[in-house]
Amino acid sequence: LVLSVFSLVCFPVTWHLYQNHDMESTYEAEHALWCAGLSFVSLLVTLILIPTVAPKCIKANLFGRDINKNGTGKVPETLGIVSGIVCIIAVISLQWTFPGKLGEHNAALISMCLMLLLGFCDDVLDLRWRDKLILSFVATVPLLIGYTGETTIQIPRTVLRGLLGISQYDLGYFYYVFMANTVVFCTNSINIYAGINGLETGQSIVMAIFVLIHNCLQVGTASEGQHVFSIFIMLPFLATTLGLYNYNQYPSRVFVGDSFTYFSGMTFAVCGILGHFCKSLIIIFIPQLINFIVSLPQLFHIIPCPRHRLPKYDPKTGKLYPTPNLTLINIWLRIFGPATEKSLCIQLLIFQVICCSVALVLRNQAAFHLY
Repeated sequence: LVLSVFSLVCFPVTWHLYQNHDMESTYEAEHALWCAGLSFVSLLVTLILIPTVAPKCIKANLFGRDINKNGTGKVPETLGIVSGIVCIIAVISLQWTFPGKLGEHNAALISMCLMLLLGFCDDVLDLRWRDKLILSFVATVPLLIGYTGETTIQIPRTVLRGLLGISQYDLGYFYYVFMANTVVFCTNSINIYAGINGLETGQSIVMAIFVLIHNCLQVGTASEGQHVFSIFIMLPFLATTLGLYNYNQYPSRVFVGDSFTYFSGMTFAVCGILGHFCKSLIIIFIPQLINFIVSLPQLFHIIPCPRHRLPKYDPKTGKLYPTPNLTLINIWLRIFGPATEKSLCIQLLIFQVICCSVALVLRNQAAFHLY
């Protein structure tokens, strides 16, 4: 299944890049083929490595219990470290395709490595939220230093533009503050929108596909270079995430751990920032944004926040029921009723697809009229 999904995404993306290549393109047609081939190899390597590493995680006491089932068996945890490392190696191998962007490429790699390390440390040491937030900001430093783009924003063609009398405004250092907070949001929003078999990897796959669609739509425009740069990071990420999803989907044979959720968020942030489509990236994160907003009272301990904010599993019915915890998952169960874990994950992923589709239409249609 994962090989089929990757083929359905990879072939159109590669063909689009190959067909739209001309003398004025910022990339070589052969580079697209190299990226596709390397991504496919990364998928195969991930599929092979995870079953090999999983037993070693249990021996090292890196395992969890699936509390949404009977919770008796040991499930290897923090396997996101495998897909993360394979993805980083693949991205490093593509570095030669961007001789003029080595600074940005290295900045992206350093930030991705730091966030993968932070996630692994959290899996092993169980860091406090305060420490994770501080370290998340630290991991953004290489990315912000490597950023060479503009710091101006476009003012929509609304009353605001009439009042200000300008079409764009330079935020200066405040734009760097915005980018730093974007990174922290992306990494932590995926981390807290989790707990269901396949949800962490599933939502990342859906968003990666829509980011690739958005990037492909910009090929041939003035901003082509930055979007091709994003494609060459996102395609290996999609491949390795699909490999991880193969073992993380219901019923999970491995848990991804914070290693994956933090790494996934940083990868999206890297593509959004260095690809210069931060605003487009944020609207793709609509379900994560909703979950983050409703979670704020518990995250800031205005109301009690337990370690696990998951739904309650009823072994008699085999279904999950909502708990008082403030998460999108519990709100979904209150609205649509109890569901099995597999069904719930599918419903949430369909919601993610709908939100990403709306976001893509808004970005490419409404933005045309606003700007």
